[in-house]
Amino acid sequence: MRIRPVCAVPRSRPARVRRRGPRRGVALALTALLLAPVPACREAVTVPPGAPTPWPAALADRWRWQWQLTAPVDVTVDADVFLLDPVATTSTETAALRAKGRRLVCQVRVGTYATGDPDATRFPAAVRGAAVPGRAGSRFLDVRRWDSLAPVLADRFRLCRGKGFGAVALADADGYRHRSGFPLGFDDQLLFNRRLAGLARQLDLSPGLVDDLAQVAALAPDFDFAVNQECVRRRECAKLLPFADAHKPVFHVEYTGDPVDFCVTTVGYGFASIRKDRTLDAWREPCPLP
Repeated sequence: MRIRPVCAVPRSRPARVRRRGPRRGVALALTALLLAPVPACREAVTVPPGAPTPWPAALADRWRWQWQLTAPVDVTVDADVFLLDPVATTSTETAALRAKGRRLVCQVRVGTYATGDPDATRFPAAVRGAAVPGRAGSRFLDVRRWDSLAPVLADRFRLCRGKGFGAVALADADGYRHRSGFPLGFDDQLLFNRRLAGLARQLDLSPGLVDDLAQVAALAPDFDFAVNQECVRRRECAKLLPFADAHKPVFHVEYTGDPVDFCVTTVGYGFASIRKDRTLDAWREPCPLP
């Protein structure tokens, strides 16, 4: 598939109209200040069938992205990269996006499971831990039990590959920081996450790390990109610099605050930033490209 040149694609616009108050004029002014003329079109990148998604270093700070976990997927959103739920997303939707040259990332929860998951019964009782706060029916997994978890997670990755995804974002990869019901340590999580990155590559998927900022410095060499939630609000954006400094994409989202304020920080760091609702539906408000 091919990524269309930036100069041939119009600016992103919200998937649905939503009033956000009087800041629209200020946002337009910020856009005018931050946007610089693009000297040339984006280089087209061809991805052979069955290959993991490549992330050219020259484009690390220029990706336009969308994160939607609701259904149906709005395939008309003007973004280069789509982070989607591999179960809820249909093969028809992924085919439509691939036909437009979009890069597809599936989100897979690797440290938790939900009772409603199609494969929930495949997790042995011994690996099922404490309830995940705020998520009814979800429980932590014992990430030390690689032999028990690997076959199930490998099939989750294969589902992504089968639906046309070229990359996988590993969510809930920080159980050691929570009361999981198991005595998980920093090193237990580090080993598990590295094993998952290797498993993804074996299955022709580019691995990405969701949050887990405390381990970014150690894991950045093992992963191709990062996904972060609210590093501005939490004042933790500098922890993601091992990815940005290595010219790897950082896909960042804030759920509160005015993009007029946080875009200045995150675009300066080289992140691809958007404002989203916590429901992660189709609406988005992207930061301007650098």
